[in-house]
This record gives sequence, C-alpha cells and structure tokens, in this order.
Amino acid sequence: MTRPVGYGEAIREAFVYLLDRYPRVFAIGQGLWSPWYVGNTMTDLDKQFGKNRIIDTPVSELACTGAAVGASLCGYRPIVIHPRMDFMVLAADQVINQAAKWRHMLGGQVSPAVTIRAIINRGGEQGAQHSQALHSWFAHVPGLRVVMPASVQDARDLLISSVLCDDPVMYIDDRWLYDREAVLPPIVERPLAAEGPKVVREGSDLTLVGAGHSTYLCEQAAELLAAGGVSAEVVDVRVLSPLDAQQIIRSVGKTGRLFAVDGGWRTAGWSAEILAAVTEAVDPAKLRSRPVRIALADAPAPTSKALESIYYPTAATIVDAVRATLGRQEAHVKASA
Repeated sequence: MTRPVGYGEAIREAFVYLLDRYPRVFAIGQGLWSPWYVGNTMTDLDKQFGKNRIIDTPVSELACTGAAVGASLCGYRPIVIHPRMDFMVLAADQVINQAAKWRHMLGGQVSPAVTIRAIINRGGEQGAQHSQALHSWFAHVPGLRVVMPASVQDARDLLISSVLCDDPVMYIDDRWLYDREAVLPPIVERPLAAEGPKVVREGSDLTLVGAGHSTYLCEQAAELLAAGGVSAEVVDVRVLSPLDAQQIIRSVGKTGRLFAVDGGWRTAGWSAEILAAVTEAVDPAKLRSRPVRIALADAPAPTSKALESIYYPTAATIVDAVRATLGRQEAHVKASA
C-alpha cells in the first residue's frame, strides 16, 4: 500500500488480516460497532465478518473478559476490547488472577492465548475516571505480556503478533496517536517473543526513552533539541513486559544521559523501572548526568482544560528537562574551573 495510513486504520488492517486468515479469531467487548467507543479502528468489521465474530456486549468488563479467557482455552484466539482502560480494572481478576497465572500453575500444559486490548483515551476535560494510563500496573504482573505500540506500523504488526502469541497479551493503544500516519510495508508475521525495544532515532548527547504516546513526545522533543544543536537518541520500549532492557542500556552507555518519559504517574511508575534497569547495568563512571524521570504528577487527572494543559507532559516539557540538566552541568563545569 503506497498511500499513508493512520494509526487507527492500521489497527483495523490488523483486524482484517487476522479475521480473514484465522477463523478462530473473534473480537468481543463494549461498543465494537460504534466509532464513539473504538474510533476508526473497527469500522464496519461487523458487516464484513459478521456479528458472531465482532461481538458487542452488555456493560460488564468482567463478563466479556471471562468469556474471552474461557474461549481461549477452547482453542479460539479472542481479542477482548476495553474502550476505556480505566474500567477494565473491573476485569482485573480474570486478567491477573486467572489468565496470567495458568501457564505457571498448570506446568505449561495450557496457556490462554487471549489478547486484551486496552484503549487509553485522555484529555478533553473527561476527568479522573476516564483518563488513566495503567500500563505500569499490568507490566508488574508476571505471566502477562504487555505491549504499547507508538508507530503506525507497530499498531498493526504488534496486534497481529499479540493475537498469534500463545500467551495472554495486553495490547495498549492510545487515542492521542490515532492521527499519526505512515506508508506501511506488507505484513510479515513475527513472533512476539522476538520483539523488544528499538532505537527509532540515532543520537549522541542523551537518550530519551518512552512507550506508546510518550515515544511520540520523545520524537518531537528530539526534533526541537536538534534545532538547538543537541543530539538525542530515542528508544521506543514497545514491549513493556517481559522487558529486555539491553537496547536501552546500550544507548545510555553510549550517550551517558537518560531521560525516561512516562504517560503514567511518577511514583512506582514505569519510568522508575527504566531508571532502575539502566543504573543497575551501566557503570556510574559512564553517566554524564543523573537520570531523569518525566511523568505525571501524583494526582488524579483534572477536569479543567486549563489544568489539563499543565498536567500532561509535552515535547516542550521534555526539552525543558533536558536543557535544565545540561544547563546545570555547564554551570557545574564553570564553577569547578
């Protein structure tokens, strides 16, 4: 395909690919026939593949997730969809206590091949109960694979890899990315176990690490920094769990500076895990500055538009943090001279 494809369209392409080739794939969740719930990611799939494979459920996160987990044990490849990640907390038992545990508890004889798609939908003055990015919670649970695509190609390809994986996978997409566009190559099926963090922009002065929408902010910040003569390398984590931090460690070993950007809260958040993984592995003598976390303040999301504008980090927030660090270092060098 030579025309640019949007992030949301790319997700829909993955659904079409899977539903067309794999008869045991089906989707289940609330609002799957409505763009109000799922944007343009599933437009007319019910008409193309039938409402017995695109199943719109009553409002019960627990019930539809339980049905999908059970179906996976019967040989199906279900994709259960939660249009708001906030409310899938109601299905936490099925995800955390059941799906994530069974391979371990049953000696590897069975594993639920279920994909749990959780959509982050923040901003727009929607308030604290409709604005949460809970990836850190679920990446904490062993036995559950967690992916967060940032690029248009990953939106398509990581969904395909997730559904074809024999383990339970949480696939998290962010509606703030739906306007990204790219020309996509043909689909190549890849095992999810082969995927991991990737350098999406080379640089030499510092490393910016993000996942999902945070990666997009890192890419924008790198452009702004380049205009000021600062060379930033950007690493897209892509697969949060199980985390293979080697690519991030190599990047920080090269640049000597780490800035971890997270769309979740700061305390016990994902950015802390990145800092821990790097500082455990990189010789302190190779670090040219203290690692920095850029995350949400430890407060529920505001409803006011004015407060939202300062609550969520932006590319400018990242640039300010980088400049503050570099400025302090420059001042320290002058003071020591």
